[in-house]
Amino acid sequence: MNQPKMMRAAVLHDWNDIRMVQRPVPSPGPGEVLIKVESCSICGGDVKIVTRGMLKQPPMDSFIIGHEYAGTIVELGEAVDEYAIGDRVTVEVHKGCGRCRNCIDGKYTACLNYGNLEKGHRANGFTTNGGFAEYAVNHVNTISKIPDNISFDEATIITTAGTALFGIEHTGGFVAGDSVAVVGPGAIGLMAVQCAKALGAGKVILTGTRDERLALGKKLGADVVVNLNKEDPIAAVKRETGGYGADLVLLTAGNSASLQQAIRIVRKGGDIVLVAHFEDTVSADLGLCVQNSNNLYTVRGEGKRCVHRALELMRMGKIQAKDLLTHSYPLDEIREAFRVFMAREGGAIRIVLHP
Repeated sequence: MNQPKMMRAAVLHDWNDIRMVQRPVPSPGPGEVLIKVESCSICGGDVKIVTRGMLKQPPMDSFIIGHEYAGTIVELGEAVDEYAIGDRVTVEVHKGCGRCRNCIDGKYTACLNYGNLEKGHRANGFTTNGGFAEYAVNHVNTISKIPDNISFDEATIITTAGTALFGIEHTGGFVAGDSVAVVGPGAIGLMAVQCAKALGAGKVILTGTRDERLALGKKLGADVVVNLNKEDPIAAVKRETGGYGADLVLLTAGNSASLQQAIRIVRKGGDIVLVAHFEDTVSADLGLCVQNSNNLYTVRGEGKRCVHRALELMRMGKIQAKDLLTHSYPLDEIREAFRVFMAREGGAIRIVLHP
């Protein structure tokens, strides 16, 4: 297919300064495909990139942001036979270098060559150009075919679902019927609720401070919701678990209070997995974890092909994204979309932009 030479793209010019500009349409290299972007959503990670930066971020005035996108393959790079032109695909962020110890062990989201383009690492929308543009290039390792019953908009949030699923899997999972507590009703937390129920959790307890988010969590499968402004979460979780605490706690809110809450609501011998990004140094009573023989795990992103598995759960109707997609804008209005997202206007959870 003949592609245009130039495209519209959202480039970070300075902190909090996103500009729509013309950029050359990229060409796929060996093992890569060119995607015509149909939808790209705003995530909390994008806010960090735009407002304060993240590790190995490209220079200002050159960096096309956006990491949760979906579209159609329009060009194949050399040696690509896993996909065909016309395939509908969604993306995940991390393409490990494939040569370091962690990548060889399957831990590509913790690649030891993170940000080293010469050694093959890519993190689209973080260390390389992303999807707030008309076209984007992705390695075949980072794309998945979208099932026919899933829209492009829904597919943009599949990385979020994959992150929640990776958090559960990284702990070794749980036995069907176990109790799971989710701390924080953001997009990852709401996906974590759904994934836990899909995998057979007996009782899922969601804690937070916003009634509208908690109500949505209830709709999406939470058995119990706890508003921290109205009820003590420790007492509530103990009440709902026979006095023991949750078997597994998924922490999706990155602050000291949430971490301390997770430590207090997990049962003795139970697991805590930190899925959230923490903006600042936090403090919590880790001595209590030692005393109670708790395991703490951390995950970055959506490793171990969890995006593929999350897509299958969505295809089967076990998880859904429609209720999380609250706003839609054309790409040219990206600055307004970020303003609404950051202000949480109209209950914004995920905002999707269309080139």
